[in-house]
Amino acid sequence: MIKFCVRLVQRWLPEPFIFAILLTLVAAVLAMPICRQTPVEVLEHWGGGVWNLLAFAMQMALVLVCGSTLAAAPSIKRGIAALARVPKTPPAAIALVTVVSAIACWLNWGFGLIVGVIFAKAIARQMQGVDYRLLIASAYSGFVVWHAGLSGSIPLTMATPGEALVTATNGALTAPVPVGQTILDPHNLVMVLLVIVAITVVNSLMHPKQDAVTVDPQALADGTDQSDQPNLPAQSDATPAQRLEHSRVLAWLPALLLLAYLVLRLGFGGGTLDLGAVIMLFLALGLLLHGTPVAYVRAFGKAATGASGIILQFPFYAGIMGIITGVGASGICMGTVLADACIRISNPTTYPLLTFLCAAVLNLFVPSGGGHWAIQAPIMFTAGADLGVDPGLTGTAIAWGDAWTNLIQPFWALPALAIARLSAKDIMGYCLIDLFVSGVIICGGLLVWAL
Repeated sequence: MIKFCVRLVQRWLPEPFIFAILLTLVAAVLAMPICRQTPVEVLEHWGGGVWNLLAFAMQMALVLVCGSTLAAAPSIKRGIAALARVPKTPPAAIALVTVVSAIACWLNWGFGLIVGVIFAKAIARQMQGVDYRLLIASAYSGFVVWHAGLSGSIPLTMATPGEALVTATNGALTAPVPVGQTILDPHNLVMVLLVIVAITVVNSLMHPKQDAVTVDPQALADGTDQSDQPNLPAQSDATPAQRLEHSRVLAWLPALLLLAYLVLRLGFGGGTLDLGAVIMLFLALGLLLHGTPVAYVRAFGKAATGASGIILQFPFYAGIMGIITGVGASGICMGTVLADACIRISNPTTYPLLTFLCAAVLNLFVPSGGGHWAIQAPIMFTAGADLGVDPGLTGTAIAWGDAWTNLIQPFWALPALAIARLSAKDIMGYCLIDLFVSGVIICGGLLVWAL
């Protein structure tokens, strides 16, 4: 079964950029008959949406580059290398990578997405016989729990009071839904635990007993060894500019300012550890640990080459979102059609499950929690209220659906793949197995929660 899934993906899954182009064509072709939109309307929706993810694309590029630069600091590399020596067998290494990635993603998705793959690469440098493709797939598989975790955008939006919440849900939510009814609800926590345990066991069992695909440790070198760090010329020969470039004060000062701001914002301002805060934390720690501005700049420049996929593909996914959410002269958008179809065949018990499946399908075209909120919140919460379904359950079902099909959607894998120097087809066959296993648990958990 594993070999079949791997061969299937290797044969049929194209480069992520091609996948984005194909999804664009599919969305455009479907929008015309389903939503009765003209080709001109579809083109306008696509072109109008292309630049809507610019800010988010920049954040994703920065979390990738700043996270990689931090991991390249000599002290961090030594710490990761020490932890990577803990597992003694390839299956144990796969299991440890899965657990570390999943817990980190549950705590904060941006942090977990980078930490898991960096840890996996460290293990691959030291352990012989471990399958590198499965190792990276295991690091990415932990991402499936992110939207059920502490940085889940939909549960956190539901917990935020204000007129925006009422407007977004068409008046279905007039008061915030606390995280105790979503993220920290016992049903959700049990589902998270079961999914982590299941994918950990499955990933470790998937490791081949022979013919593992390994890599030369030298091929994983990031080019930022301590011996490559720039040295200051002799004091008598150093120019004023060189002294500034090697000044620890000029590296530590902005780092301390960033950390002070984060303490002020998170500790006293009631802020949350969102993606922007994670980037600032990576940047501050990277400056501190690299020690000098010139060392950080050189490590940052080497890490930046991995962001090319994000820069290229995010505008296309923004265009797909424009098609899915665009409303033509008919007054219908494709996201609404999908949600309405789910509602028509639902009852109070099956509604959360069908909401989850609806979000899972929509996620293939709109891989964004914010996009799901904009499309589904006005419809799903109103219908859920009419059926008597708890709003916390409805929101959690949407969140799980948004996260589940990320296992086969290359959009979120781009940062991990850039660090690992692999393509999507190298890991998605293993992730397909995790999709089946986690899907059974999530579907069962939502049905039990609805009883």
